[in-house]
Amino acid sequence: MSETVHAPRSLLFVPATSPDKAEKAFASAADGVILDLEDAVAIAEKAEARASAARLLQARRSTQVFLRVNALATPFCFDDLEAAAAAALDGIVLPKAESPSELATADWVLSQFEARAGKPAGSIAILPILETARGVAAAAKIARASERVQRLMFGAVDFALDLDVDITDETGTMAHARFAVALASRQAGLAAPIDSVFVGIRDPDGLRAASARARAMGFGGKACIHPAQIATINEVFSPSEAELARAREIVAAFEAAEAAGAAAVSVGGAMVDYPVVEKARRMLAAARGR
Repeated sequence: MSETVHAPRSLLFVPATSPDKAEKAFASAADGVILDLEDAVAIAEKAEARASAARLLQARRSTQVFLRVNALATPFCFDDLEAAAAAALDGIVLPKAESPSELATADWVLSQFEARAGKPAGSIAILPILETARGVAAAAKIARASERVQRLMFGAVDFALDLDVDITDETGTMAHARFAVALASRQAGLAAPIDSVFVGIRDPDGLRAASARARAMGFGGKACIHPAQIATINEVFSPSEAELARAREIVAAFEAAEAAGAAAVSVGGAMVDYPVVEKARRMLAAARGR
């Protein structure tokens, strides 16, 4: 499977039919780029989008690159997977994922095309998008369906459509779905999931608030649809200097207490024990990885 240096905080969607936009995306501050063959491409342009993606991905890019293929139930997915296996990329984004059997099928098909392309089996990762009631309900099974699955992604727009609920309801159905995806990811030992896009391109405050809520629920990043959203997402999904300073203080105080035979210590008026110091160590390790 494709090895990643770190789990992307920001994944920028770009239509595969727009090579100029794609080149700008590759040069942007986004941690990763998703070339889109699905929702951003008209049915009549599917073949050209696939050919355009192949041209763009003839060689490795400096950023992580994924290809959002069409859903497995469509007549386009088989050709999309063949193109993905031949391209220089990190993985595919599989939309409308609803069952582990779909992941098993995509895994098997990719293995055949990887062999044809001379690549080791499992080279291409899969990021399933859970964006329907069935998909979210099966999140735990999907997360464990294939070793290719490195991370889950939540798709709020289609999920709200499927359930006929308000996408802006952050405390009801949408929050429940997000938590289900985050919990399934942790149970399966995957990287923290990627949250859905925020559709308000000219609403930076809304983007910041939505990103902060997602991070608080256990998400590790967010997809985006415009370069102007990248900086905010990267900032929110990175520990602040104050958080890092607090983590260092916690680790230092706990290690001193542990050396003296104690298993807990007070830091700034708050009790610190093994779970607290472990969280601080994880934060510092993640920051070093960037």
